[in-house]
Amino acid sequence: MSNSQQVLVPRRRTHNARRASSVLELCLVLPILLMLSFGIVDYGYFLYVKNTVQGAAEAAARAAIPATATNSSVNTVITNMMAAAGLQNSGYTVAFSPTDVSTAAAGATVTVTIAVSWGNVGTHTLSAGYGGISNSKQITGAAVMIKESS
Repeated sequence: MSNSQQVLVPRRRTHNARRASSVLELCLVLPILLMLSFGIVDYGYFLYVKNTVQGAAEAAARAAIPATATNSSVNTVITNMMAAAGLQNSGYTVAFSPTDVSTAAAGATVTVTIAVSWGNVGTHTLSAGYGGISNSKQITGAAVMIKESS
């Protein structure tokens, strides 16, 4: 055979087969990776909100224990901390025990509890059906301190 009469052997199509299997693997793995990523963001934000609410409750309890403390001054501390964290419009609720901190006797315990519904804070990237946190979940922070004498 001369050079001009060479027999052409068809090339195997391994390149296309490899590309097709890579696309299939990506389609199988990508949803799982996305759910994990969104879950990390969601649970991280949950822990941030939980820590913020707990910190606000502790600061409020600290503001409630001086002899001159009033409910108004304690609410101002809570409002400032929640606003600094971007949770001022989250629909949080505050409860005091006793209900009027100015009437607590020296040595009595003062409890401040702040609660907010998870459905009211920010956006959520992962729905509860896929392992996310339910919108009805209550995030609560509470602190107890002893009232100071005058």
